[in-house]
Amino acid sequence: MKAFVFPGQGAQFPGMGKALYEGNPKAKELFEQANEILGFRITDIMFEGTAEELQQTNVTQPAVFLHSVILAKTTPDFAPDMVAGHSLGELSALVANGTLAFEDGLKLVYQRALAMQEACEINPSTMAAILGLADEKVEEICASITDEVVVPANYNCPGQLVISGSNKGIEIACIKMKEAGAKRALPLPVGGAFHSPLMEPAREKLQKAIEATEFHAPSCPIYQNVSTTAVTEVSEIKANLIAQLTAPVKWTQSVQNMVADGASAFVECGPGKVLQGLVKKIHPEAEVSGL
Repeated sequence: MKAFVFPGQGAQFPGMGKALYEGNPKAKELFEQANEILGFRITDIMFEGTAEELQQTNVTQPAVFLHSVILAKTTPDFAPDMVAGHSLGELSALVANGTLAFEDGLKLVYQRALAMQEACEINPSTMAAILGLADEKVEEICASITDEVVVPANYNCPGQLVISGSNKGIEIACIKMKEAGAKRALPLPVGGAFHSPLMEPAREKLQKAIEATEFHAPSCPIYQNVSTTAVTEVSEIKANLIAQLTAPVKWTQSVQNMVADGASAFVECGPGKVLQGLVKKIHPEAEVSGL
């Protein structure tokens, strides 16, 4: 069985999507539709912008979404048996399996990006990657820091867990992680504490937007970051999508469940190869490729 997986923020690169735009009339049409929906020419930033310009959350999230979704929509005989997306990629996956219309998915992504940007400004905060420490140990250290917000945020693969929280909390946690034997405790260049309680203002805004959007029955199951298991029920998909902003991304567990349910090939649909690498670390026997 074939699983299609969709990357999140961080997969962007200057020039992304340009070859797709220039080489495929349907892709060009969808990119131009996106420019109209967003009210600015995101394609100019994607194709000609600097890495810094692409890093702004209000640009990054729709850019990665567009690259991923338009790749899926212009791939002949695109027929996944299952889909999953890492954080932002979950919305790309929901367009790919027909749960969301292209236009609705893009609008939700843009609203999500703006809401997260606002939440970052309300609560200055950050994230850090913890390498070479057991998940249980990382969880234990986060729980031991009680006077600051520090939580596990991204279970990327065994031995790689990203934590999220207040600036002071992350600083304390990084020291404790190194003392506990972590190979690295690396603060990340991000605008805030994604997938933590500090994203609550964004979650509330996104909830309203999701509840006002039409969702359809999916063509195949999605393995969502919050639940990690196959979901096809629309009400459950919505609830998981709303919870995702303040809950951890359980990528390791999602891939393990996809494999248990029969996935042997994983195709990364979007910019970069990050997810291919993570899937290989989670399940070395998996066949991985990109579109």
